[in-house]
Parts: sequence; structure tokens; C-alpha cells
Amino acid sequence: MQIHVLGSAAGGGFPQWNCNCPNCDGVRNGTLNAFPRTQSSIAISEDGERWILCNASPDIRAQLAAFPPMQPARTVRDTGIAAVLLMDSQIDHTTGLLTLREGCPLDVWCTPEVHEDLSTGFPLFTMLKHWNGGLNWHEMPCGADTAFTVPAAPSLRITALPLLSNAPPYSPRRGKTIPGDNVGLFIEEQTSGNTVLYAPGLGQPDEALKAWMRRADVLLVDGTVWTDDEMRKREVGTKTGQEMGHLAQSGPGGMIELLDSMPARRKILIHINNTNPILDEDSPERAELEQHGIEVAWDGMHLDLTGPSL
Repeated sequence: MQIHVLGSAAGGGFPQWNCNCPNCDGVRNGTLNAFPRTQSSIAISEDGERWILCNASPDIRAQLAAFPPMQPARTVRDTGIAAVLLMDSQIDHTTGLLTLREGCPLDVWCTPEVHEDLSTGFPLFTMLKHWNGGLNWHEMPCGADTAFTVPAAPSLRITALPLLSNAPPYSPRRGKTIPGDNVGLFIEEQTSGNTVLYAPGLGQPDEALKAWMRRADVLLVDGTVWTDDEMRKREVGTKTGQEMGHLAQSGPGGMIELLDSMPARRKILIHINNTNPILDEDSPERAELEQHGIEVAWDGMHLDLTGPSL
């Protein structure tokens, strides 16, 4: 199994187009030791040729151009994208489907709850019907006992795990989510036995999810904010991390403490907000992560899980 990080930032990217917080201003003028990042998405493959796109960010065109296997050029019109898996119905995880309209029909796996949001409040499925039939919806089963496979990667056994997070503002379940509004993916390569848990929107990890996290060789999880009130402190917003559906890294019960309790061989943060001090590679927060053996994902990061070495 190969995993390629197409984008590692939270919604808005880094620097965010309308933000002049110290991070965004610093990376623009070159005074901050940090790298720009596009909005989060990963691609997974068992053969390096057919790729499963996990979420489709608004930055998808640039992300595909930066990763040559996504354009194998086998025919006049071609793509390496064989399937799309959606973890939720958030704008920063789904808007890229509009950019992919020339490639329709596309096979898309998502839960009934996400399909409902993307057919009503943000009707992507409805709009894209006008392009070669649009999106072929495949219901993503959600739950510990409902593993499934995608034809493009039959050796990858995928389990969609419900996350305690939040739904987007256009969802009728905003603030009162149910299982299926947000999922993480536990992926096992049956040939090597290697496993990864991908959860870019992790708000409140319960004991059931922690049990799955303990089984993973690689954890690729929510790195949105350092402190729960980070947006307020930076004076760029009023919502807390928890209100947005994200677990802060620092403090009691935070992501660092959670990851310290996990046996995974690699622990990687993804979906990093532009306000998060860990983006500054010289920051004390970044140094603290390194002391705990926690990595920060970057655009273009590539993981090869095909053998014993990760």
C-alpha cells in the first residue's frame, strides 16, 4: 500500500488567502521557517497506478499536477483516479469534485448521511449529473463490522469508523450529528498486514475508536489546532476547535497525550490550520511534537507500506 499526501492543510490552506495572522504573513514574506500547504487530501494505491482519492479538496487541480502518477497518460484522456472516498460533506473535502467534472462519471463512496448533504444543502451529486451522468454513488458502510473493498484496490480492506465530530453548516444535523456524518478510515493491506488509520476530522475519540487506533501501524490524524481557543487568540474567528469538530494537540486529553498512548510506528498530523504554531518548524510547539515522536504531514509526503519497513 502506498499513501501520498496531496494536501496537508485545513480549510483555506496555508497561507489562507485572506489571512494575515503571524503564520500566514510570515510564510508570505519569508520570515517564518514554514512551507505553504494545500487543503487536505490523500491518495492510496496498492499498485502505484490506480489511486483512491480520499476527499477531494478545492486545490485538487494543483495537487494532481504535482503528483505525476495521477496523470499516467495511457490514453488521450486519462487519470490515475480510480475511485473517490469521502469522509464527510465539508466544503474543503468535497468541492474538488466540481473540478473533476470532465472525468465524470466518477465512482464515489460515502455514507448515506454525506450523500444526503451533498444532494440537498450542498447538491454536488445533483449538479454533476449534467456531466456524463455525474457521480456514481456507492454506499459506504459505517461501523466496526462492515469492512468493504474498492474494485481498484481489492487487497485493501477498508473499515469506515464513525467519528464524534461535527457536520457542516448546511447540514440539518449541524450540532447534533449521528454516526455516518463523519468517518475515519482503517485500511489494512491484506498481503503485508500493514495498517493505517486516517482521521482528518477527529473531535472526541471514544473508547471504540481508541481500540482501532491501537491496531494501526500508521496514524494519520487530525492536526487542526494546537489549543482549543486558538482561533480566538489569533483574532481570526470565534469558534473553538471542539465546536468545529477537532481535538487540540496540547493540554490534558489532547492529541499529544492520546498519541503517546498508542503503539503505532508512525504518528502523523494532517489537516493543519493556518493558525497552528506547529507550521513554524522552529517553534517550541514543533519541538515538543518531535520530542513525542509525532510528525507533521506536508504536501508531497509519501508513505510506502508495502513491506516491513514503514
